[in-house]
Amino acid sequence: MSDMTGTKAQWLESFARGAGFPYLRFDYSGHGASEGAFTEGTIGGWLEDVLDALDHLTEGPQLLVGSSMGGWLALLAALKRPGRVRGIVGLAAAPDFTEDLIHGELSPAQMDVLMREGVVNLPSDYGETPYAITRALIEEARAHLLLRGPIGITCPVHLLHGLADPDVPWRTAVKILEKLASPGAAATFIKDADHRLSRPEDLERIGAAVIAVANARA
Repeated sequence: MSDMTGTKAQWLESFARGAGFPYLRFDYSGHGASEGAFTEGTIGGWLEDVLDALDHLTEGPQLLVGSSMGGWLALLAALKRPGRVRGIVGLAAAPDFTEDLIHGELSPAQMDVLMREGVVNLPSDYGETPYAITRALIEEARAHLLLRGPIGITCPVHLLHGLADPDVPWRTAVKILEKLASPGAAATFIKDADHRLSRPEDLERIGAAVIAVANARA
């Protein structure tokens, strides 16, 4: 539910422009300044947003930076547009979170609400607005799960993950590395970092990862 006005997105724009890189940030449908309701969103629909941005708002090979759900979408976009993606930097990337971190953790009572009403509201540690998780989100996402088999991405990939992340286990990054075809895929684990990865020292690590991926050989 974060948007393009977040700390990481704005910091990265300044960093990219300082490094001489063109830069694009955008809001998925139902997020931030974009149209639509969050509860109408699905992984497939948000993937189409990414592909539309790639196809119509950029030219040439791109380096994708995705945080949390955005890390999942970056990987999916690279599979859909391998010729357009030069590399990926994943920040607490969360592929398959709908199945592994939400569906698998719902209590029987929450699951009952989800199945009967089509939506269940979960508390958020990042604001007063709860996460509205829909049955459609979970069921549609099963067509986009990545960690159940090899991930045929060969471009450079660098993952950053905090060992103190309470939302997405750091072992998720290990699973991604194990599944990726990219031989030079790497990960940086930060012992005291949480899911946000927004402290000044975390932002510097993000910038270093971007430069490393930009300079890596495919």
